[in-house]
Amino acid sequence: MNNSEVIRLTDENIMQTYSRFPVAVKEGKGATLWDFEGNKYIDFTSGIGVCSVGYGNEKWAEAVYRQALKLQHVSNLYYTEPAAQLAKQLKERTGMSRVFFSNSGAEANEGAIKLARKYSYDRYGEGRSAVVTLVQSFHGRTVTTLAATGQDVFHNYFFPFTEGFRYTPANDIEALDKALGRDVCALMIELIQGEGGVLPLDREFVEAAARLCAERDILLITDEVQTGVGRTGTLFCFMQYGIKPDVCSFAKGIAGGLPFGGFMAGEKCADVLGAGTHASTFGGNPVCAAAALTVLDILSGEELEKVKEKGVYLRKRIAEMNAGCVTAVRGMGMMTGIGVKTPHKEIASKCVENGLLVLTAGKDTVRLLPPLTISYEELDEGLGILRDVLKKA
Repeated sequence: MNNSEVIRLTDENIMQTYSRFPVAVKEGKGATLWDFEGNKYIDFTSGIGVCSVGYGNEKWAEAVYRQALKLQHVSNLYYTEPAAQLAKQLKERTGMSRVFFSNSGAEANEGAIKLARKYSYDRYGEGRSAVVTLVQSFHGRTVTTLAATGQDVFHNYFFPFTEGFRYTPANDIEALDKALGRDVCALMIELIQGEGGVLPLDREFVEAAARLCAERDILLITDEVQTGVGRTGTLFCFMQYGIKPDVCSFAKGIAGGLPFGGFMAGEKCADVLGAGTHASTFGGNPVCAAAALTVLDILSGEELEKVKEKGVYLRKRIAEMNAGCVTAVRGMGMMTGIGVKTPHKEIASKCVENGLLVLTAGKDTVRLLPPLTISYEELDEGLGILRDVLKKA
């Protein structure tokens, strides 16, 4: 097939819920993709933070192949080794107590919300079920996680949304103090608001949030669907803020390209969800778990330090471009936001036309989430394209 045929076949048969760029991707290696006609693209998106160890990673592919030949799935009515080993590693590397596996970030966040509400119900009874999230947050596309999302643009069409959510501004400790009332069971925060515009939270605010939650026995949930699994240069972003959440969700990059997610619980709420209270048919799938074990093996020690170094390099190079349309460069590790005056979707389209894939976020941000294993050669090639586009924007 060629590009036009793939695009036509897609448009005729798949629901039009995405504003797709006119690129039909055939294959990839490292952080480089090719379409069906041989055109090359440097990928600064990694499938929206999913392909954490790049494309065509032989170690990852071998692990998937070996497990698929052995056992592709068995229900959670039985035990499997890959999920058990993965949970053990996550516990050891984070200090959390138990893990639940699901398929996606929205599922992970919904499970975390269920855990928080049951924790509060078990201890205090009814009337303490509200969940506080932040303005400009994004927590998923299910009816409940849309309700948890603190952006009005997502609160349309699908009424009635799940009740019990309220929103407070990021980095406003006084407003947070007032929001965490007696009816609240949990505070859910993204330490870097990804879809909101790559907005890192202030350390002082995060420390205050952890303190207030601990004092009032409110569960602190960190949504690390986008920031987790090495994206910011530590296995999870909360490690860089010096806190330990009660619950931490993850997904995206955990299995390097396969659908996988989940949440971890700390000691005080580790046993809240008992038999029959929560489930996921594909959660802990052996093939996905084997892939995730390989991702964790690759993203350890020196490789995580390289993520930090590449992130610093990336933002320094962008700042040095002195492009007139750029208003800000921010981020952590391999998660970067570029504030721009020119419409961000125009810039993204121009990048695609010139062989660079980027993302957008918020109202004015070009978002970069390259594979964590991207080479400096690929970084430089992509940055060269980005520089030329920003200079003309």
